[in-house]
Amino acid sequence: MTDKIIITCAITGSIHTPTMSPYLPFSPTDITEQALGAADAGAAILHLHARNPEDGRPSARAKDFMAFLPDIQAKSDAVLNLTTGGSAIMPLEERLEGPLKAAPEMCSLNMGTMNFALYPMVERYEDWKFNWEKPFLENTDDLVFKNTPRDIAFVLEQLGEKRGARFEFECYDVSHLYMLRHFADRGLVKPPFFIQFVFGVLGGIGADPENLQHMKRIADKLFGSQYLFSVLAAGRQQIPFASMAASMGGHVRVGLEDNLFIAKRQLAKSNAEQVAKIRSIVEEIGRTAATPDEARTTLGLKGIAETAF
Repeated sequence: MTDKIIITCAITGSIHTPTMSPYLPFSPTDITEQALGAADAGAAILHLHARNPEDGRPSARAKDFMAFLPDIQAKSDAVLNLTTGGSAIMPLEERLEGPLKAAPEMCSLNMGTMNFALYPMVERYEDWKFNWEKPFLENTDDLVFKNTPRDIAFVLEQLGEKRGARFEFECYDVSHLYMLRHFADRGLVKPPFFIQFVFGVLGGIGADPENLQHMKRIADKLFGSQYLFSVLAAGRQQIPFASMAASMGGHVRVGLEDNLFIAKRQLAKSNAEQVAKIRSIVEEIGRTAATPDEARTTLGLKGIAETAF
């Protein structure tokens, strides 16, 4: 087990809505400030979604990404990892507008089509800050996030082959590991594979410790020594699962995209707060937070100079 651990921080995402936390960033200024804070706290990779700056609605528009990407890159050497998932309600072409314009070092890539149910969160809130929030969540009882093999191949071609991005392969279930193996067998992706095990989304694999062990066993079987794994868990399982991943030799992801809290019933006031917490935990077990350049070397990234922002 290497002592170096890559900490990823997912700054805002497309799941939580502004009503849920006053600390969830959605303006370009707030996204930039929180991203830089997370990097200063020890995050080597910043996983970034865009938001409509007027009402916090998920966005993948190039202009919304470009409102913060150049500023973050100018003030930090962190790896900027752009979502290709956007929001589950967006068609593929819309989801890719920002990443195609930016040509980043790294992109996330969901490895399958799945139910993506957020509607249970509606029960927790009565007064909504913006009128889009409640219907958005309620309608996820009939929502399918679409990423077919054709979609995945298109993303690999457009962002990988043509623009030089490497990928964080987001695997929400065991079947997604087999889909990644399929694309490796086709020669469309090459090692080292950086796999993000995702737990606790309703529609994906549950946040049970046994499932983490199982995902690791299957990944070992399919990819041998040619992969690295990172772990994220939604909600209150965020820090427990990240801690388990660190003890297993894996890497970790935290951030307000995945969990709005820092402790029971206590909202996190920033992404940096979560990064600092997991960094303290991993250092206590003998791991050292990787720098952005160490992450680039480990993952084989093209570097900042070849991005388009």
